Amino acid sequence: MSGHQRLQWLALGLLATLLPAIDTGMPLSWGAICLMALTALKLREARSRSELRRSSLLLLVITGVMAALLPGLGPSLIQLLTTLLALSSLLALELGGALQVRTLLGRSLRLLAAALPLVLVLFLLVPRVGPIWTVPMGQTARTGLSDRLDTGSIADLVAVDTPAARISFANEQPPPPEARYWRVLTLHSFDGQRWERLPGEDRFDALARSAAGAANQQGTGAREQFWLAEPTLLPVLPWSGQGQPLDPDLRISPDGVLLNNRPPIERRAYGFTDLSAPATWKRQPPRDAALEFPVGLNPRLQALGREWKDTLAPADRVAAAQRWYLSQPFRYTTKPGLLPGPHPVDAFLFDTRTGFCEHFASGFTALMRAAGVPARIVLGYQGGDWVPQVGGGGYLDVRQSDAHAWSEVWLADQGWVMVDPTAWVSPLRITAGQPVSAGQTPRQFSPLGWTLLQWRGIDLRWTGWVMGFNRQDQLALIERLLGKRHEWIGVVLVASLALCLALVLPLMRWTQRRRDADGLRRELDRCLERLHGLGLDPLPGEDLGHFCRRAGQQRPDLDGVLDELARTYLRQRFGPAQPQEERQASSQRLRRLRQQLSRAPAAAPNPQA
Repeated sequence: MSGHQRLQWLALGLLATLLPAIDTGMPLSWGAICLMALTALKLREARSRSELRRSSLLLLVITGVMAALLPGLGPSLIQLLTTLLALSSLLALELGGALQVRTLLGRSLRLLAAALPLVLVLFLLVPRVGPIWTVPMGQTARTGLSDRLDTGSIADLVAVDTPAARISFANEQPPPPEARYWRVLTLHSFDGQRWERLPGEDRFDALARSAAGAANQQGTGAREQFWLAEPTLLPVLPWSGQGQPLDPDLRISPDGVLLNNRPPIERRAYGFTDLSAPATWKRQPPRDAALEFPVGLNPRLQALGREWKDTLAPADRVAAAQRWYLSQPFRYTTKPGLLPGPHPVDAFLFDTRTGFCEHFASGFTALMRAAGVPARIVLGYQGGDWVPQVGGGGYLDVRQSDAHAWSEVWLADQGWVMVDPTAWVSPLRITAGQPVSAGQTPRQFSPLGWTLLQWRGIDLRWTGWVMGFNRQDQLALIERLLGKRHEWIGVVLVASLALCLALVLPLMRWTQRRRDADGLRRELDRCLERLHGLGLDPLPGEDLGHFCRRAGQQRPDLDGVLDELARTYLRQRFGPAQPQEERQASSQRLRRLRQQLSRAPAAAPNPQA
């Protein structure tokens, strides 16, 4: 197997390490997998230079596809390395394999470095374009989000400590633990046991935008909060409920849900501004579904709700529910067992009184509806660990184990008001987060966990710089350069590319000549060091040709070696530019001459003896 084939197989192997990280739910992922398999077959049977050249080009294409699928810092570094290997293989094919692997890699690095100004200009100025393209089983739920809540059929809660989102703040100050509520979904439909979304609730269209009114205005200020959300099956994204999104592919629904107009199974980076502005979605009137309650189910709950409805004002009914929750022996646990009977919410509120956030939110929301107060369930995350970074700053690490459910009630004079009955029963769950399972070390105190958290912080910053540079940032940059004269952007782009080429190409040629000359000089210096060991040194101001002739007279046995040394160096250093093969051959001749000088005896035989 030739050297360039080994480089190609190594590049293909590095790309294969990224396969477990891609989501096979995206059609582009299967395209990448097929391309990788075809490249492996092609590389296995390739023999001619043209076939190997096509294999290298295929590797570059696959690298570009993987960059679109996995834009994170870690995959980007692997993609950069595969690009370097593919370019080195192409150079080896074009130069006939005359260069060593280290030299090939060095030249490929210089090519990549020379391309960086062009990439930067294209990244900054080329207009952005849009994208081209769960219910738990059995008797166990997993922390994380589904699009429904089934109160009576969940027997156990299994913590899944996988990443959900990372949040950075412009002021480097996260909210206190009790204020870390990150909303994702709202559930309105209730059949006495199960809560679900309404049909069409997550549509991203003109109807949703007009219904939300001012809530859908896109933010234009400075970024105050940056999110990096992991892939999900839901067409919505987590957010704090405050501020305006900077991304035009995001909209806020009338229910305060952040709608995503991109494939939900890709990692999403997005920012917010105007965090202190009033949230207009909170003033959107309730739907009729916010009062629906199935008649005949959970009769004890309905009776208690009617009692409050007949005697108390809406705000007082909420306060009465809080007093009632605090007066009952409720207990928070992740292992509540199944709820018995045909009325599961009644069984929880009046019999078992044992459960976790979904039980408490379901019971309270149903009570409010029975009491005539519009109410809905909100699914999202509560909590997150603040991770300080070594270089300063930090980010909030939100995990799937931080999944949470709470309630919102409508009060005419206040709008939608958040109520979390879990905080009444178990305040520690809100301030300290989900309990750590027995035998597990908190990730902050594990050396490996700490290292991974630091790496995730670096990845977050990288994503904020690259993926966070959206269409609005680009327009702001163009306006700083051109004002309102956007029609000149094409001229600026072409002129910038021409300037980059005018600077980069001469610099590459000069660097290459300096590198070749410096390599020759190093070989010459090594030869002069060996001659010094033989007692032969140039006189002050003596040029190389005169020195070699004089040294040859003193050492006739080295006369041929010294003559070739002078001719090789002087022709290569001061003669016309030579092709790459000739420069390589000159360096090899100097190295061979140095080896001959190393074998020369310390003193020449005396011809007079």
